[in-house]
Amino acid sequence: MDITLIIPIAGIAAILFAAYLANDVLKSDRGTPEMQNVASKILAGANAFLRTQYTTIAIMAVVAAVVIAVVVALVATTNDLGGVNSGIDKVGLGWRTALAFLLGAACSGLSGYVGMAIAVRSNLRTAAAAQNSLKAALRMSLSGGAVSGFLVVALSLLGVYIIYSLYGGGVTAPFLIVGFGFGASFVALFAQLGGGIYTKAADVGADLVGKVEAGIPEDDPRNPAVIADLVGDNVGDCAGRGADLFESTAAENIGAMILGVSMYTISQTTGIGRDIGIGWILFPLVVRAFGILASIVGLMAVRILPVTKDPMNSLNNGYYIMSIISAAAVVLTSLGMLHTIWFGLAGIVGIVTSIAFVFITQYYTAGAWRPVRDIADASRTGPATNIIAGIAVGFETTALSAIAICIAIGAAYWLGIQALPDLSLASSPINSSYAGIFGTAAATMGMLMSCAYILAMDTFGPITDNAGGITEMAHAPEHVRKITDGLDAVGNTTKALTKGYAVGSASLAAFLLFSAFLEKVAVSQGKGGTLLAVDMTHVPVFIGAFLGAMLVYLFSSLAIKAVGRAATGMIEEVRRQFKADPGIMAGTSDPDYGRCVEISTRAALREMIAPGLLAIIAPILVGYFLRWEAAAAFLMVGTISGVLLATVLNNGGGAWDNAKKYIESGEMRSPNGQVIKKGSYEHAAAVVGDTVGDPFKDTAGPSLHVLIKLLSTITLLLATLFI
Repeated sequence: MDITLIIPIAGIAAILFAAYLANDVLKSDRGTPEMQNVASKILAGANAFLRTQYTTIAIMAVVAAVVIAVVVALVATTNDLGGVNSGIDKVGLGWRTALAFLLGAACSGLSGYVGMAIAVRSNLRTAAAAQNSLKAALRMSLSGGAVSGFLVVALSLLGVYIIYSLYGGGVTAPFLIVGFGFGASFVALFAQLGGGIYTKAADVGADLVGKVEAGIPEDDPRNPAVIADLVGDNVGDCAGRGADLFESTAAENIGAMILGVSMYTISQTTGIGRDIGIGWILFPLVVRAFGILASIVGLMAVRILPVTKDPMNSLNNGYYIMSIISAAAVVLTSLGMLHTIWFGLAGIVGIVTSIAFVFITQYYTAGAWRPVRDIADASRTGPATNIIAGIAVGFETTALSAIAICIAIGAAYWLGIQALPDLSLASSPINSSYAGIFGTAAATMGMLMSCAYILAMDTFGPITDNAGGITEMAHAPEHVRKITDGLDAVGNTTKALTKGYAVGSASLAAFLLFSAFLEKVAVSQGKGGTLLAVDMTHVPVFIGAFLGAMLVYLFSSLAIKAVGRAATGMIEEVRRQFKADPGIMAGTSDPDYGRCVEISTRAALREMIAPGLLAIIAPILVGYFLRWEAAAAFLMVGTISGVLLATVLNNGGGAWDNAKKYIESGEMRSPNGQVIKKGSYEHAAAVVGDTVGDPFKDTAGPSLHVLIKLLSTITLLLATLFI
């Protein structure tokens, strides 16, 4: 049996598994009429926003595709792909690149939309299941989250495989499908930005006016912004993150395939290891396919095994089972396809790195550890000291994250070099370097093997958050709310873990795509088989590097200010409704939820344009005017700056959030031993800190993940067609 057949088999299996889970969710109990009423409002708001958002993105994508086709047809300077003349003229390059772009954009949008559609129906079923048991509620919420996770990875894997096959396969096709990754990045950026702005505008308005000023509980039905807040969890954490990780897997697969072309060329040139053939190119897809199958086993283990007192332990157990199977699979695939164990060991490095990021993120964002408790303790003296402590924790998180990334890249590179004696390839320094870089590609694929499971845990978060809101607004019994509160706390941790995973994968992916970019430049300049260097002492190169670092901070500033402007409108509306209708607080009249949903929708669509266009235009201008070496520096330094800043924003924001929840849990005590509760001075200070961190962790930070990879795919596209 041809091992590459596992690619379509795994992709189809993931779609069928997602359909099975979706059916399991949709046929389940829908709870009380009161629960159904609340859930219907969330569903209507989410659908309205996504229809408007994706219509806007679709129009922009079509325009962008036309521009790409025209620009490539007019000014493309090369049809030399993979070291051979492709025989495709400039018009052919143009329409193929534009078509790949549209397919990537369509698959990215579809994966986010369908996953969100199930998530906003799973919240009601989870709330209903919580009336029975913790295990039933955990199974329901995780199943709903897994629909999104498996659809994303299936569409990514099948999308890349199908378009690679349609474009002829072989050596040239990976260069022709770079547009697929660009299209996925394009949609992911706007989906993540728009969803992040929407959810944080609603969240800030609901918290500051409802919880701090009015003194009402979270998810209280009297809060006019509560439905918009619950909708935001879905459009940001479900649709936005789905598009984000679709883009990650697609772009990184393509980058790894381009590096596989280099290894293919080396093996063909030396004549040794020639029988591997295009196995070098398809190895990344095969590894990802086995990751999907391992994730199915891990998820089923959670559904079957007994649930522990802490649901997080059950999720971790499934993750460990999936990781063990993935480790075995990547080693066997390396032995079977590449005739060496070393690239399999490099894949294990990626798997271990993903686990390391889970632990690092959990340490800095979970209430059981020092960083979160330090922030909570700082709340004793007010919001100012809370914010100072949160920023300090955010900065501190960069150390362990950077060290883990450096160890992973270094170890994977070394393991790749060790493959040469096994393959009996010419052990020249250049060949060794290419093998080392391919080792980092294997590590990236190893890390992405768990993508479906990680995304299932991420979507689990907004589902449980919504379930808690539904039980609160439907006045469910206390024991039901206790179950949903426990799951919601776990969901906050899983969302934070996913962001840490996204940062780690972005780091490895950016190095992978950067290496693929340099490889394409070398081939286009007739220096194939030579690793090009980037000299930072050249003025244009230094300028490119400086602009790359600047872009990260300017982009984040625009995203955070967008949340601030959108939140201002939400705060003013909530205050207006409280003032205009005293019956809202008395519980005798209903707030106008629809008005708040409308405010968040319009603000998100308006505010996502400027940072999105900046991210797309900046690398194109640098590459066009300052040429390839400056573009390389722009990409390299921008990536490093982006990874570190995303770590600060994600983990700092998550720590602020859980410091507030730590106080709300009743675990914090005053010096005289009294329990500090909701509504206290300390709690109010923690709410302010959490509100400051909201746009950090849910808008700017996640959007930076996409920005990092967007820079890589745009630069790679420039190199493919214009060098």
